Amino acid sequence: MFLTISTTGTPERPATDLGFLLHKHPDRAQAFSTAHGTAHVFYPEASAERCTAALLLEVDPVALVRRGRGKGRGGAPDAALAQYVNDRPYAASSLLSVAMSTVFKSALRGVCAALPERAAAPLPLRIEVPAVAARGGVELVRRLFAPLGWTSVEAEPIPLDEQFPGWGDSRYVRLALEGELRLADALRQLYVLLPVMDDAKHYWVATDEVDKLLRAGEGWLADHPEQKLITSRYLSRRWGLTRQAMERLELVRLAETDDLAVEDVDNAVDETTDTEERPVPLAEQRREAILAALRQSGAQRVLDLGCGQGQLVQALLKDVTFTEIVGVDVSVRALTVAGRRLRLDRLGERQASRVSLMQGSLTYTDKRIAGYDAAVLSEVIEHLDLPRLPALEYAVFGAARPRTVLVTTPNVEYNVRWESLPAGHTRHGDHRFEWTRAEFRDWALAVAGRHGYTVGFTPVGPDDPEVGPPTQMAVFEKAGPDGPDDPRGTAEGAAPHTHPTPHTSEKEATAA
Repeated sequence: MFLTISTTGTPERPATDLGFLLHKHPDRAQAFSTAHGTAHVFYPEASAERCTAALLLEVDPVALVRRGRGKGRGGAPDAALAQYVNDRPYAASSLLSVAMSTVFKSALRGVCAALPERAAAPLPLRIEVPAVAARGGVELVRRLFAPLGWTSVEAEPIPLDEQFPGWGDSRYVRLALEGELRLADALRQLYVLLPVMDDAKHYWVATDEVDKLLRAGEGWLADHPEQKLITSRYLSRRWGLTRQAMERLELVRLAETDDLAVEDVDNAVDETTDTEERPVPLAEQRREAILAALRQSGAQRVLDLGCGQGQLVQALLKDVTFTEIVGVDVSVRALTVAGRRLRLDRLGERQASRVSLMQGSLTYTDKRIAGYDAAVLSEVIEHLDLPRLPALEYAVFGAARPRTVLVTTPNVEYNVRWESLPAGHTRHGDHRFEWTRAEFRDWALAVAGRHGYTVGFTPVGPDDPEVGPPTQMAVFEKAGPDGPDDPRGTAEGAAPHTHPTPHTSEKEATAA
């Protein structure tokens, strides 16, 4: 990776003052160790009229693999091949930003004891980066840099292969910026915007990244027209961190507007009391909805099918309404964790008589789970391959036949509201599919019709007017002598008894 910073000067104010501002002598070539390679600083030209400082980062591929994340959100792109073939050693990215913060630490802060007036004043600058990934193209680069005071923003697309122009341009550009800015401001902008253009970071983004962003963005980010995009990309699209940063930036903007300190604006909280209303996690909202539906059904003997680590079983155990609770899961490891969570070895005799855990597969009939008042399938069906759903359907609705069955599953339409979830991805790596509200409704109505149940639908979580709730729940009640009096045996308007075809095919869902 390569970056040059050039300035011009006069005999009275020589361009070589750049060496003082960067704290690097123009007559020396220096090398600095970084976590992923070696950074070299040298001066291709240094005269009173013109001075250029160059930063060359030699990336160590082995160190990049050992210390970098290499995969997952915020990691290097094309993770499967990242250890063998990737652009990290060649195209400017967060690796270069980290090297800049190491090598030009004082310059980024605007500190120069030798020439403080030069550090505080704008300089005629030209900054060039031969190759930087720009996910969004030339237009994105201009939108990022043009509002920051640069008189010239050049972003020349790099062709995939100059010998084959028909192949088109790559996602890389040659970047050249010209204008009169404080050196510290220019370096801070690059520190933030290089990984923003690349839209990836080579390290895990934690809460301290918010502070880094606000420090580097001081004086320019609060009023930037692309503030939301910059903040989201810099923080690897982690929604919670992005929201936190946006709120703090809004305080900065309000303080600057009223010529006040941020502390004077952000004074609505009494430090002696905690008045913050924290959002209720979706998993907790889901459990509360299930408990409410079970109480309304009058169930006393309840099955938690696919109980996992026992969170719902634990919640059921706290309510004396439920006299018998059985957790079933195919995973022995999950049942072991559930046993520890429930402290089965420490429960009193009365409590212990109410709860039990057992291993079992939900795609096979099992006489042990027959005859219960209610069964819960919470976030279970989406973990099965679509061809296995009929087997689960028969095992639960055809053989076990509890009076009430509750089924919850993600609403794929709501996924667009998760800013941290890449487009086309499921919420969990093991999800074989995720259904829209219409697809889930069609499946539930068909199941109810085949097995003599009625079914209703309940949203779980905030019900978005455009995309619905994050979780959808179907409540099945057995029709006939043991259930509601419904001679039709199914919900009104039931669809034909066929399985819906999800928008995401089984093959695509498995790959996701």
